[in-house]
Amino acid sequence: MNNHNLKVFGGSGNPALAREIASFIGTDLGKVELKRFNDGEQYVRFLEDVRGTDLFLVQSTCKPVSENLMELLILIDAAKRSSAARITAVMPYFGYARQDRKAASREPISAKLVANLIEKAGADRVLTMDLHSDQIQGFFDIPVDNLTGSVILIKHIKEKGLENLLVVAPDAGSAKNGTKIAKALGTELAIINKARPKAGVAEAMHVIGDAKGKNCVMFDDMIDTAGTICAAANALKENGSEKVFVCASHGLFSGPAFERIEKSGIDAVVVTDSIPQEGGKSKKMSILTVAGLFAKAINRIHSNESVSSLFDGI
Repeated sequence: MNNHNLKVFGGSGNPALAREIASFIGTDLGKVELKRFNDGEQYVRFLEDVRGTDLFLVQSTCKPVSENLMELLILIDAAKRSSAARITAVMPYFGYARQDRKAASREPISAKLVANLIEKAGADRVLTMDLHSDQIQGFFDIPVDNLTGSVILIKHIKEKGLENLLVVAPDAGSAKNGTKIAKALGTELAIINKARPKAGVAEAMHVIGDAKGKNCVMFDDMIDTAGTICAAANALKENGSEKVFVCASHGLFSGPAFERIEKSGIDAVVVTDSIPQEGGKSKKMSILTVAGLFAKAINRIHSNESVSSLFDGI
């Protein structure tokens, strides 16, 4: 496909990031009409020709999750019916990713349902970042590129020039990714052993590793109510750590998240703009953009180059 055939459009989920991605690519964000009928039904219409284009639809399916997802599906359908040559759903944050298995009887696997809906709507490819579990890629029968925000977060930590650094996995499930990050930062890995009494409540038990006098950095894919990371940070401080930094690709910050963070032993929280963030919620929070990362991936997809090579060394 020729470079002039690449077009980027954005939905309501994260318009600022969509504009930044288009800017990094060196193109204008495509014009699309997004509105609601009086009863709440969503309506979309491309305001420019998309026939024969390599079309990228940027839409984070964050809060309101279901509305943003439905808008994405309608955008894909409109693009398909307008004869776009290839449609890539660019989902910086993939909603419903936590419902990736049946943890109890009579539960859905909603992540698989969402995959089916995106395919059925007409998407040819999905570009996302830090899926909650890698197995979700297998729910699709179309190509899925799962970027990692770690490259942005690791660069940020390196630029801080911290001494006595220790990478900490907030739970056993994060240990694999933590090992890769610790290697990239040239430091050791500690793990938080925690117990979860009930859904949404996390209690850190003890630290596996020596955190005394260390500047600890925790990496996770998302922060929701912040119960896990706050309990883990308090455990690290109780074990003598100097400072605790938390890095996450997706900042959901639901319910009491900011209140918990302010009262916890966390010294700083760093998230990306995969989900729009309101300023002033916490003095401890910094926001890094992933627009450049997605722009590079889009350019590589468009020119049929390797996307995974963006993460060599991670």
